[in-house]
Amino acid sequence: MSTQLLERPAIVTVSDDETGDHRTPDPSQLDHRTAVREVAATASLQAAMPYRVGVPDMSCRYPVIIGEDQVIGRAHRWHRDWWVDTSTGEHNLRRPPTGVPGIEMAAAHLAQEYAAGRITAVPLDQVRAEAPKPLNGPVPLLHPRMPVTDRNIESAQTAFAGLAAHHWRAVLTGFPGSDNHWFLSCLLCPWEGPKFWSHLRGRNGAPPSAHRHEGGCIGKDKVRQLIPAYQH
Repeated sequence: MSTQLLERPAIVTVSDDETGDHRTPDPSQLDHRTAVREVAATASLQAAMPYRVGVPDMSCRYPVIIGEDQVIGRAHRWHRDWWVDTSTGEHNLRRPPTGVPGIEMAAAHLAQEYAAGRITAVPLDQVRAEAPKPLNGPVPLLHPRMPVTDRNIESAQTAFAGLAAHHWRAVLTGFPGSDNHWFLSCLLCPWEGPKFWSHLRGRNGAPPSAHRHEGGCIGKDKVRQLIPAYQH
């Protein structure tokens, strides 16, 4: 996996709720507004203490980095909720507000927690050294968080058959569900990273997009030539 960082600051989105509307809020909207306010409040923090999001490790956790190489926490998605791993443990931030990317919400939250002195940072090299390594041989059928049920087993078997047919390989965990990040290796080129099975299985009997991942893989024409599903 490439260790190049995504050299971009976390994007901060402010909703209309933060533009001067001081009406009494609907109680059902409080959680949403609180989350938006937290992200918006981090805009000034971002200017004073830049942070960025690094490439994910094989457990699909994205490091949030300040300075040259200090990781203040890692963020990952599970069943639409976003979680952060910090020096104080794992915490569920729930779903981001509409219009706010989950990773940006998580990065903003970590920056605020660090600025407040509630979490500590560790060197990026240490995080990389402690990151999971690829398994030797086949991975388990199911992700550790996936319950062992008949339905999940059947879905996992279908997913692994689809990976094999389209030249993908799971390198660490088993099937995590259709809409959770799954760290995969492309068998047509050196690319590897998190994908969603729901994006790889195609729809209505059609094969998935021949644009496999960032960078274009080996080109759509060659992909179609090598994979029988595109030739029907």
